[in-house]
Amino acid sequence: MAKKDNKQYVCQNCGAVYPKWQGKCDACGEWNTVEEEVVGGEGFSNFNHRRAKGNLIEFVPLFGAQEHLYRLSTGIRELDRVSGGGLVPGSVILVGGDPGIGKSTLLLQACAKIADSVQGKDVFYISGEEAIDQVRLRAKRLQLEQSPVKLASSTDIKDIVATLEKASAAAVVIDSIQTMYLEDVESTPGSVTQVRACSYELIKLAKRKGFTLFLVGHVTKQGAIAGPRVLEHMVDTVLYFEGERGHHFRILRAVKNRYGATDEIGVFEMQDQGLVEVENPSALFLAERQGNISGSCVFAGIEGSRPVLVEIQALVSPTGYASPRRAVVGWDANRLSMVLAVLEARCGMNLSSQDIYLNIAGGLRISEPAADLAVAMAVISSLTNKPLPADMVIFGEIGLSGEIRSVAQPSLRLKEAQKLGFASAIIPPTHAKEKKTRVDINLYEIGNVQRLINWFN
Repeated sequence: MAKKDNKQYVCQNCGAVYPKWQGKCDACGEWNTVEEEVVGGEGFSNFNHRRAKGNLIEFVPLFGAQEHLYRLSTGIRELDRVSGGGLVPGSVILVGGDPGIGKSTLLLQACAKIADSVQGKDVFYISGEEAIDQVRLRAKRLQLEQSPVKLASSTDIKDIVATLEKASAAAVVIDSIQTMYLEDVESTPGSVTQVRACSYELIKLAKRKGFTLFLVGHVTKQGAIAGPRVLEHMVDTVLYFEGERGHHFRILRAVKNRYGATDEIGVFEMQDQGLVEVENPSALFLAERQGNISGSCVFAGIEGSRPVLVEIQALVSPTGYASPRRAVVGWDANRLSMVLAVLEARCGMNLSSQDIYLNIAGGLRISEPAADLAVAMAVISSLTNKPLPADMVIFGEIGLSGEIRSVAQPSLRLKEAQKLGFASAIIPPTHAKEKKTRVDINLYEIGNVQRLINWFN
């Protein structure tokens, strides 16, 4: 009698497993995400329990000779920067982002440049979402129709693996992993089991054949890669493509990289001919800035290893509601609430009857606490209707007791400000152990938020 396949119910949002169906997932709290899946067959999820013993593995010391890490340039400097200096053969890169943000456009441009530079190997672009004619239309719009990229439309992992086994590939793009399926896994494409099984087969092949594998991943409405985070653990690099639809800037951010620095960013501008690299993001973010406007200041931030200057805008107006509004774009709303609470408690400012709107100009999202001081200065400037000097940059972290704390890499921030023509800067106090920064900028060290009021008296 044949052994029956075991059924289980898996949440498609977080991967939690249940013995029977239920409407709400207890692990993540989402409704209608639990679906039936079959465990068995000869696919990825089946394990051979009849094997009694395993082979002995060999251990080696930490020291020893190692091969030189060869990197393949994509021909796109911003992409090379985010990936750590180029593509490592055998590495797997997961690219996620909102629909229509430009993931397929960027990877098609990268494939074209790699195909033009490598010799003796091919570059494959396999689409599971679009037909061949649709991809050709995009290539024609990008003026890449003459590029020697090999294009296919397929969703069957067995066919893809069999084809790539006999090919000599330098890079392969799978667009997207949620559309792929494995016949041995009895669940719908895009399910947790299918994504895990398909990714495993592709990653195993990439490691063995030594080509760079790009996986395009769908994202949820919160902006994270769809499904459980097991896919992000399986790959070597995770890149998020960010940007607001109303802005033509696109930010490629590395959140995981086994071969380079994390939190590195690449900046692109969406134009008619596709994505164009931005060599000096600071100048681009500040291009439309107007000086002598209250509620505006320039923050000197760090994204990965790159200094970036952006404009922070704040608008404070009397509220007409019982509870004032707090609208934030490009920054953490909880962080803004903390800064406002410190200004009220330590500086005696009345902000509880004011609507406050905060915006990071240019569509960039800032996460580092070094922007606290710049946000506080922008809020005070808008409240008092007094502008800050147009040639001044600000950075510093604010503590709950009102103290201004030092931040990482102040010299790199100041050098970028000096390069763009800024003449003064408000910074945290410089400790004796820290090396003095040699820049031709007037530095004003502030140790407490109470001293901020003096700039507007």
